[in-house]
Amino acid sequence: VATKRKPDGPAGRPKKRAKRAPSVAEPDAKPGPEGAGQGEYSIPPPVSQGKWKNKERVLIFSSRGINFRTRHLMQDLRTLMPHSKADTKMDRKDQLFVINEACEMKNCNKCIFFEAKKKQDLYMWLSNTPQGPSAKFLVQNVHTLAELKMTGNCLRGSRPLLSFDPMFDKEPHYALLKELFIQIFSTPRYHPKSQPFVDHVFTFTITDERIWFRNYQIIEEDASLVEIGPRFVLNLIKIFQGSFGGATLYENPHYRSPNMHRRLLRLSVAAKFREKQQVKEVQKIKKKGSKVLIGEDPTEVVFETPAEEKPVEVQLVKPESKPIVKDKKKPRKIQRKKQKKLFRSE
Repeated sequence: VATKRKPDGPAGRPKKRAKRAPSVAEPDAKPGPEGAGQGEYSIPPPVSQGKWKNKERVLIFSSRGINFRTRHLMQDLRTLMPHSKADTKMDRKDQLFVINEACEMKNCNKCIFFEAKKKQDLYMWLSNTPQGPSAKFLVQNVHTLAELKMTGNCLRGSRPLLSFDPMFDKEPHYALLKELFIQIFSTPRYHPKSQPFVDHVFTFTITDERIWFRNYQIIEEDASLVEIGPRFVLNLIKIFQGSFGGATLYENPHYRSPNMHRRLLRLSVAAKFREKQQVKEVQKIKKKGSKVLIGEDPTEVVFETPAEEKPVEVQLVKPESKPIVKDKKKPRKIQRKKQKKLFRSE
């Protein structure tokens, strides 16, 4: 008989007990069909037995107007970093402090933001939201995973090793960037989406006042490194105290903006063209100028030898004229032509 519903709520039903697999130490577990029924609902233990304590989450997104290479680079970073999150593109008219609110809504405390200008210059922001600090870089020489076609291949979601140049420990602004890189690019331990393997290395090298990023796979046989990608170069512009703004902690004196670089290239080309025009004008003036007369050299007559004087002969008699030789074959040719004409007319 169906139980009647009470006005307070649905009728109370007996709760089902969750079936669990018998542990190895239990002597009551039978290997027969009775024990088999209990083992059907056994759930394998998780791969990582530890507890996920470091709750670092990185928001990776960009502004509108980026090209295909930047989009592929952004997707590669999301693939390599299992603790990252994605968001829609931000409008270029919005202020940068709006990103702090987007990170708060996505429950992220770190951010990698790609900003495109003039459809050819790419800037990268690395920020610790919402307190700071934050750093702005100019991204150069971008090569993505699909573009490089490297021979290496690592497990997706595996944890990377971070390798830093010794220069990061000598300068204070590099030490700050090193800590920022560690917190952003290192995958937290026991992250649900990560794998408990370490099979690739992120290297940060300082050369020519720039930071060079490379990704290598660790081969198990001989522990050698094979580059996978992506690769790019970061040219530091400024380090700010706050997130996407605030007081300037450091400004790179060696930085030259892309606009200034392109302007210097145009000026160098114009200077070369101007120099060529000036050389041509100087040559024209030289050609039009009056020629300078050089005086006679008295030593020129040293090697001149006088020729022998020949007696002058005067002919008093008119020379005999040569006989005119007529062409004997000419009348024969004329006669043949007449005969051909008669033959044709007949």
